[in-house]
Amino acid sequence: MAIIYLVLVFSLLLPLADLAIAGFRFISAHQALRDMGQRTQYSPPGDVTSASDIAAWKSALPSTISGFAITPQVYCGSPGTVAPCSSGAASIVKYYTFSTTFTLTPMVLGSALCTSCTITYTQRFQ
Repeated sequence: MAIIYLVLVFSLLLPLADLAIAGFRFISAHQALRDMGQRTQYSPPGDVTSASDIAAWKSALPSTISGFAITPQVYCGSPGTVAPCSSGAASIVKYYTFSTTFTLTPMVLGSALCTSCTITYTQRFQ
């Protein structure tokens, strides 16, 4: 019985714990990115053609949400050029991209899970 218990713990329960921890971290990081997207939906940058307006907008945003450091970017146009945009590209589709990273220390699934994971969230505005 003790041998079966050890086999079950090391082959089934510890890998499931790794997956659960990774899932919770992913969901928490994704929710932090969505929270930042929700905040920026109500306070977009004033002028996407002005580098100073974009810099002021970025500095007004919180640097971390729920313990995750978030990097915001503003893109203009269909292929996605980083703002500040030219006046012609400013009339085309504009969207935000937020990204964050988190680290995992898996007990068993070290080669199957990422140790430094990056998540990106994109939201259109206009």
